Amino acid sequence: MPGFEVFGDEERKEVNDVLENGVLMRYGFDGMRNGHWKAKEFEAAFAKRMQVEHCQLVSSGTSALTVALASAGVGAGDEVIMPCFTFVASFESIMMLGAIPVLVDIDDTLTLDPAAVEAAITENTKCVMPVHMCGSMADLKALKAICDKHNLLLLEDACQAIGGTFEGKPLGSYGDLGCFSFDFVKTITCGEGGAVITNNKQYAVNADQYQDHGHVHVGNDRGAETHPTLGYNFRISELNAAVGIAQLRKIDDILALQKKNYTIMREALSEIDGVTFRRVPEGGVENYSFLNFFLPTAELTQKAHKALGAEGVDACFYWFNNNWHYIHGWEHLRNLKSLMPLPAEIKTRIQNLNETDFSKSDVWMSRTISSLVKVGWTEEQVAQRTATMKEVIIEILNPILS
Repeated sequence: MPGFEVFGDEERKEVNDVLENGVLMRYGFDGMRNGHWKAKEFEAAFAKRMQVEHCQLVSSGTSALTVALASAGVGAGDEVIMPCFTFVASFESIMMLGAIPVLVDIDDTLTLDPAAVEAAITENTKCVMPVHMCGSMADLKALKAICDKHNLLLLEDACQAIGGTFEGKPLGSYGDLGCFSFDFVKTITCGEGGAVITNNKQYAVNADQYQDHGHVHVGNDRGAETHPTLGYNFRISELNAAVGIAQLRKIDDILALQKKNYTIMREALSEIDGVTFRRVPEGGVENYSFLNFFLPTAELTQKAHKALGAEGVDACFYWFNNNWHYIHGWEHLRNLKSLMPLPAEIKTRIQNLNETDFSKSDVWMSRTISSLVKVGWTEEQVAQRTATMKEVIIEILNPILS
């Protein structure tokens, strides 16, 4: 991770196909295309890879979440349960529809705590949105049981975990809908882009229409198409889709490299007393894009993170005080700072996030360090990084272990 580390002739060839025919838009201009329909090709290949019936490409992972929610009828006043550790896109996508994000605790999986989800359900709850952060998954079996019990939608945000599996199924395919991001730093990238997958035909039809102004996409005269429902413009371009086609062909090699480099680092750190690792739910397989580990206390974790940076170990993240990924950095959400008036449902019914107790999540986040796993590292770079990480952490932990 990320896919841009392996850009090459394959991506250039696919992009050149688009540039040579001159049609950068995914719809229309049939006679100019010379048979090239990159978005359609990518959708078919991605659906096959994810073992689902339907895939809808869109402009980003954020728009994928919005399109998925809208396609299943989630809107104004509906509550969507989501974790307090994620990317800001999670609540942005919910609020864009006038729906209400309900933030709850995570557990040692670094994803939604099923008990916290169950406790947060109200008569207005419509959807549970687990976010498979940093390459691994939520306890999907428990969450699905909760959703089935309460007749709720299960929407997987798999933007950071493409290639992972749960009970043999690709992440994103276990719930009613799954969403992916193909932005520049994802495991495979289109530069910008996203996807919605589902086995529900009606959701697929709705997503297809909603992401393109309500177009029905029937026939070959775009101007004559009808628009049975309102929609927006979340289309992907042919250029972005073209890059994705080549990247998808490389995903097995990328995942194999991630696993190799991840395993070297994890085995080394597992030898250190005081280092433990996030829990992967039984039946789950990570995509190995991040190595996530815990140290005994928040103070030691902060010291270790600072020391790792000082020693040149880049791409190590301490999410607890991160502006973009954890509740404590989301002042704009906590205080509802918006450029425009927010829907009344959100203003009057969203929880008071300045007073909500997330101490259970703090226990995990304050002790977590996440190391990105790159695919462009040489064997020597992996060995040096691993040795440095091990040396730094041992030095930090030594006073309490001796």
